Amino acid sequence: MSSQNLLERRPKPISTALYRHPKGRLASLLTLPMTWLIGVYILSLALLLVTAFWTTDPFTSRVKPGFTLENFQQVVTVPAFRDTALRTLGIALAVTAICALFSVPLAVFMAKVAGPRLRAVLAVLVTLPLWAGYLVKIIGMRLVWTENGFFNWSLSPLGIEGPGLGVLTVILTLVYLWFPYMAIPVYAAVAQIPTNLFDASSDLGAGGFRTIRTVVAPLLLPSLIAGSIFTFSLSLGDYIAAMYVGGSTQMIGSIIAQNINLNPPLAAAFSVVPIVLVVIYLAAVRRTGALNNL
Repeated sequence: MSSQNLLERRPKPISTALYRHPKGRLASLLTLPMTWLIGVYILSLALLLVTAFWTTDPFTSRVKPGFTLENFQQVVTVPAFRDTALRTLGIALAVTAICALFSVPLAVFMAKVAGPRLRAVLAVLVTLPLWAGYLVKIIGMRLVWTENGFFNWSLSPLGIEGPGLGVLTVILTLVYLWFPYMAIPVYAAVAQIPTNLFDASSDLGAGGFRTIRTVVAPLLLPSLIAGSIFTFSLSLGDYIAAMYVGGSTQMIGSIIAQNINLNPPLAAAFSVVPIVLVVIYLAAVRRTGALNNL
């Protein structure tokens, strides 16, 4: 048997077969991610939406398939549900605004002013919340802001008392949790801004804050939008922070957790609220055109 026949009988590698069949190559690349996206993520959201139209038997607590808008009517008309949704929206917007307010000057200082060693130290401090578990960080913040916590203990000789456990503490805790998701993309964007733009602004008589407002902020808008998507959506879906540092404060997740076993259709209907708020937020930022540069 000739060597040519042996070569023809050798099994062809998979890479060669995929190279000759572009559609097969595309299918091999997309099969697993599309299975996860459609079969798990989108299907679970579809089932969630379907469940929101079902009812719960008040006597047996069994879920009955059907179609009713009563669950959505309760979300809109019950004052406690409506106030909780508005409170959660306000908290998410406040967390996003505070993160953006602090991330811009910090990013400018790290990228354009600080030396290599100080920059490395600040980078560690910014990403430090990502090193610990979620509950560890929540408990740490509770120890800081509780009535007998570190804040009151350290500043009580000066007659200063902390806010205690409430909405403000929830906002501060969520800022602590999600600030890296805003600071990191903003810092990366500032590091790419040419230094001569700062020099030109200074030569034209602009101070530091005016330079940030008129030169840096417009260039950072895409990164701010990207970071705000994380901080806004993560704050909307959080409720553990409210449970441990919010006192009697409730968020959307609190209502969902309370009804997930007692009234699953109502919990499903209330779960649609943060999804709708995120979609509205994305539509609003899309109109700015900033998403086109991400």
